[in-house]
Amino acid sequence: MRKIAVINQKGGVGKTTTTVNLSAGLASMGKKVLIIDLDAQGNIGTYFNKYSERDMFNLLTDKDITYKDCIMELTENLHLITSKETLEKAAVIMTGYDSRETTLIRKLKELKDSDYDYIILDCPPSLGLLNQNALLFANEAIIPVSTDFLGLDALEKMEKAVASINNYFEHNLKISAIIPTMYDKRNKICKDSLKLLKKKYSEVLTEPVRVCSKLKEAPLSGKSIYAYARNSVSAKEYLDVTNRIDFLGYAD
Repeated sequence: MRKIAVINQKGGVGKTTTTVNLSAGLASMGKKVLIIDLDAQGNIGTYFNKYSERDMFNLLTDKDITYKDCIMELTENLHLITSKETLEKAAVIMTGYDSRETTLIRKLKELKDSDYDYIILDCPPSLGLLNQNALLFANEAIIPVSTDFLGLDALEKMEKAVASINNYFEHNLKISAIIPTMYDKRNKICKDSLKLLKKKYSEVLTEPVRVCSKLKEAPLSGKSIYAYARNSVSAKEYLDVTNRIDFLGYAD
């Protein structure tokens, strides 16, 4: 079972879009996938217009609630645990726990490798307690990075944060993929940013995901880009990204 945190401390880089379309793409390939929304904005639930009765707040704060109580089925292969604004309260409550950074590990300890092929965590744009839990639970991080100057700066900071977590907690989280997002080949800063990314991160860099109106429209329909606009550029690009990431599991 691969446990992947889709993370970047910078907002607006396409984390939720990546989580949704990576997960939907894997599910369409026959993989069993669980999405966990760790962002109090609850964008995954908003995207699908689906909300679990018990959510991440309940899971993290109620000792009698298990992950099975919180899961909802989107399709046969795609399951979801949603969140909402109360998740911010959960983070405050968790500060009083012993070993608070490993709360998520303990709450999901009953998950077996046979239950899911992938667990994909959509993480908030911060380096707070919820993301510490995500990074310690996960064995991989995928970082969507906007192709601009601030995106490159945020990526470098995220690299340092992963290294710090690994060092302090003796963890072995690896950055398995960096996804350039919001790419516009007509824009000089996008081209320059992509060139720098290829120079420094060629081993883990995927092909870029271009700016596309279909990606912005898809959440209004509650569908992945594949279901909303199967023949769009974005569908092809996210499918390429999904195949690349799935292949990594065989290459390890």
